[in-house]
Amino acid sequence: MNEVLWIGFALMDLSLVLIIYRFFGKTGLFGLIVFNLMLCNIQVLKTIELFGMTTTLGNVLYASVFLSTDLLSEFYGKEEAKKAVLLGFATLLMTVIYMQIALMFTPSPDDFVQPHLESIFSFLPRVAIGSLAAYLVSQLNDVHFFHALKEKYEGRHLWLRNNASTLFSQLLDSLIFCFIALWGLFPVEVWTEIFITTYVMKVIVAVLDTPFIYLAKRMGLQRVAA
Repeated sequence: MNEVLWIGFALMDLSLVLIIYRFFGKTGLFGLIVFNLMLCNIQVLKTIELFGMTTTLGNVLYASVFLSTDLLSEFYGKEEAKKAVLLGFATLLMTVIYMQIALMFTPSPDDFVQPHLESIFSFLPRVAIGSLAAYLVSQLNDVHFFHALKEKYEGRHLWLRNNASTLFSQLLDSLIFCFIALWGLFPVEVWTEIFITTYVMKVIVAVLDTPFIYLAKRMGLQRVAA
């Protein structure tokens, strides 16, 4: 059941990227990056069983962030993609800080939400740092790698730059996050398993997004023609 739901969720999320792009263009992609980044850092707290492996739920939404930055890179250039990455980083940082401040307020005697907010937003400092560092490094690498391949092949082989930049950047993301947030908390064998399963799930979604970037390219040409 989890596998069917997960694939459906991934396809739905990638489809919604195209829908938002079609109707709102660059502004919609900026908004999606912020929206998905905030949600995936909440969903990542939930672990699920998929294909016989234990993984986190946030991988689907995080992969669509890469699709959105690749679309910005393809249609609007490197600087716009970098601007979106930095906006996502600033938003994520502000979310962490603001929620930590919110948790400091003493709740009223009738409040019932505080324990639930603490469960979700009381991130360990190293987890928050790991998430922020992994996001910034991997996303900026994705933008630069994408454009390096685009220049090398003179705009040809969209499938190559989409997959190569995303897969390598997802590898960096998984490695940086797992090292900063989880190294030393588990035996090396367990840490390695967590790292591998996290990356494998991201690879699956990254491969799924290839047809979507081609569809977006057609939509992009239509937008220019219109």
